[in-house]
Amino acid sequence: MKKISFVFLLIASVAVVAQTTKKTNALLNKDSIAPVGIIKNISDSTLLDIVQRQTFRFFWHYAHPESGLARERDNTVHAEYYWDYINEAYDEPNLSKGTFGAEACAIGGTGMGILSTIVAVNRGWVGRDTALKRLIKIVDFLIKADCYHGIYPHFMNGVTGKTIPFGRLDDGADIVETSYLMMGLLTAKQYFNGNSLPERYFQKRVQQMWEVADWNWHSKGDNKFLYWHWSPDNDFNMNFPVFGYDEALITYIVSASSPNHPISKELYENSWVKGNGWKNGKQYYGYTLPLGNYEKGGPLFFEQYTYMGIDPNGLKDDHSIDYAEQTKNHTLINRAYCVENPKHYKGYGENCWGLTAGDSYKGYVAHCPEEDFGVIQPTAALSSFPYTPEFSMQALKHFYYDLGNKIWSDYGFADGFSETKNWYAKTHLAIDQGPIVVMIENYRSGLIWKLFMQIPEIQNGLKKLGFSSPYLK
Repeated sequence: MKKISFVFLLIASVAVVAQTTKKTNALLNKDSIAPVGIIKNISDSTLLDIVQRQTFRFFWHYAHPESGLARERDNTVHAEYYWDYINEAYDEPNLSKGTFGAEACAIGGTGMGILSTIVAVNRGWVGRDTALKRLIKIVDFLIKADCYHGIYPHFMNGVTGKTIPFGRLDDGADIVETSYLMMGLLTAKQYFNGNSLPERYFQKRVQQMWEVADWNWHSKGDNKFLYWHWSPDNDFNMNFPVFGYDEALITYIVSASSPNHPISKELYENSWVKGNGWKNGKQYYGYTLPLGNYEKGGPLFFEQYTYMGIDPNGLKDDHSIDYAEQTKNHTLINRAYCVENPKHYKGYGENCWGLTAGDSYKGYVAHCPEEDFGVIQPTAALSSFPYTPEFSMQALKHFYYDLGNKIWSDYGFADGFSETKNWYAKTHLAIDQGPIVVMIENYRSGLIWKLFMQIPEIQNGLKKLGFSSPYLK
């Protein structure tokens, strides 16, 4: 009996020491970010720090261990989760259902994670050298992974680097997702611009990817349309031009900025400006919406993905579009709709607003006034901080203090919630978490805007497409 007790005590002691050592190491490791709960009576600045830092944990602590890529989400996703969205967007009603799986990494989400990593280094949450090692891990993986004329797929297996098909015909290059990736990589190259061996190595890797990416391939050899997808098995059979106004303006800017394979201004005009639904000009709730064919503006990610890197302030084009007006007014219209709350959903109001694409009790939905099911995505209001800081802060405080026990987690806010349905997501998506970190930072310091807008190739691309900006000489 004494021997058993001694052994038991020995095992227990070892376990306690191991646990204590683990906690001590975590505290001593400045590159390990500990999550925090709801903290009362803090300043607005401290609250923003907490939200940005905890949201960044999704990319830092939940990145794929083999590749460093951003996982698409933090639950295993069945493809049927996206079917309604895919069927509507791509008109493929007969897609066979499958599983993206736990290894699924998002190429666009990885670009947003890279931008978030720059913010993390600049704010001192992780060390510069440690972050650079992570970025080198990512580019070393990508340089050997599947790509098609230098363009990457939508989803990728984080172990093998093989394409995970997004749909029956969408099993190859995705030019839009690749533009988000390249926005992140080019910004990181601009930030990690020193002469140390690791920095020079990283710069060279990014430059290799930048130079071989053949954006013009997606024009099918003429200047009529820029196509979203290409597949070695299905060619351009997806037949989905990149037209807008929507989240893909950055795709045209990056494509026009390419050092070796740029698209033409004529292609931009034909496929984007003259495409279906580019111009609007209507008023909603007293706000003029310059662009977009959605009534009341569509989902708010239209004003967030491109503008993680592109500063809309002072940005105009040769069609007399003011992009500061576009981004702000779309956001104000979206909020005004939620305040009006014509469908009388529980919770909607001045401090609870924001319709955009994300998870809901119906699956993945591009929520907007035309597609409103009573689901609020926290990313919508929080990624709008540069446009509506006062209103976004109201929403943030409500999400954190009032609803935090239901939606606050180790990776920041859960992806969505519906008080009407008493439904609160447990999921986090890379493409929703990334804009929170980056756009709050652009509101606070303009860091990512300043870096991206000063890249010489990007400046050349903006000029080529007819844009003017205070950044352009």
